[in-house]
Amino acid sequence: MAAASSVHDFVVKDASGRDVPLSTYKGKVLLIVNVASRCGLTNSNYTELGQLYEMYKDQGFEILAFPCNQFGGQEPGTNEEIVQFVCSRFEAKYPIFDKVDVNGEDAAPIYKFLKSSKTGPFGDNIKWNFAKFLVDKQGRVAERYGPTTYPLSIQQDIKKLLGSF
Repeated sequence: MAAASSVHDFVVKDASGRDVPLSTYKGKVLLIVNVASRCGLTNSNYTELGQLYEMYKDQGFEILAFPCNQFGGQEPGTNEEIVQFVCSRFEAKYPIFDKVDVNGEDAAPIYKFLKSSKTGPFGDNIKWNFAKFLVDKQGRVAERYGPTTYPLSIQQDIKKLLGSF
């Protein structure tokens, strides 16, 4: 396979283990986030992700959440438990995908692509839970944000990519 040129070139697994071609999201602005249920950043990030989603979903915005247990073991549950937690406690209406590694040899291919597209303050590696990648309608990584960048603080960047600023 040729080297990927956009996130749309990847197929990932949803929380039920089904293949999801990311090409389904062509034409949408995406915020891809590695999430965790037992992190100090969980409440604020999940709350604001839900608010962002409600504000912009009808304009072509989608959040893709990938649980990850690589940081302090803060996402130990099964996919079913994670979905139950996020959907009941935070009423998440955006897709939750299969638990993945985001760093190291076993990092999910989508995360290898995201990190190579935009390096962060720690080079390629993701620093912690709730790192965020903003992806344009063509599937190119437009921005990368650290874990402590709260979702509501990136609204201007989202609006710019949606063409609604």
